[in-house]
Amino acid sequence: MSFRASVLTLYPEMFPGPLGLSLAGRALERGDAAIETVQIRDFAEGKHRMVDDTPSGGGAGMVLRADVLARAIDHAAPAGDPRPRLLMSPRGRPLTQGFVRELSTGQGAVIVCGRFEGVDERVIEGRGLTEVSIGDYVLSGGELAALVLLDAVIRLLPGVMGNALSGETESFETGLLEHPHYTRPAEWEGRTIPAVLTSGDHGAVERWRRAEAERLTAARRPDLLDKA
Repeated sequence: MSFRASVLTLYPEMFPGPLGLSLAGRALERGDAAIETVQIRDFAEGKHRMVDDTPSGGGAGMVLRADVLARAIDHAAPAGDPRPRLLMSPRGRPLTQGFVRELSTGQGAVIVCGRFEGVDERVIEGRGLTEVSIGDYVLSGGELAALVLLDAVIRLLPGVMGNALSGETESFETGLLEHPHYTRPAEWEGRTIPAVLTSGDHGAVERWRRAEAERLTAARRPDLLDKA
């Protein structure tokens, strides 16, 4: 069973975009994952197929209409579809590695890419959308955020990474930032590889890596250290 993502967007031409390359691209070619796009505007009515309207109560910008988006969601995920329904939004739950791993074990996701000032709150409630944020900043729309989420998920699918263990020591998998990496040449511009890494003492290497991960985390993301 492959991971199937339905992406609801006003800009379907943005997909698969960079996901058509490298690990994700090969996964899509093999059928390990599938991405289908749904043009939200196809579910608008009237001559001009308007998908947005002015915000109730006044204010700047426009708001994506509940009726239009609901029809698009119902088309992409009919009743009984078990996939989670996500809305990429700066006010959503943070996209963490734990959440990504959780999604990678499921059947896929329905991903709504917001635009304008936001989405009518009634469709968020009425269609059970979980808002997801990739960071404390605002993008022009949810498409780039959806690409980030999908890349993070697809690389964790079985068989996508050549070495399944390579994902287990990455940043956030253990609650810490990842330790530094080195490779040949042994000396570069006067800088050498730490001796412990070439000592052949695997226990010492693991202790060094753990200590370095803790050091970097304490310096750059002390908020993670308590959780780890």
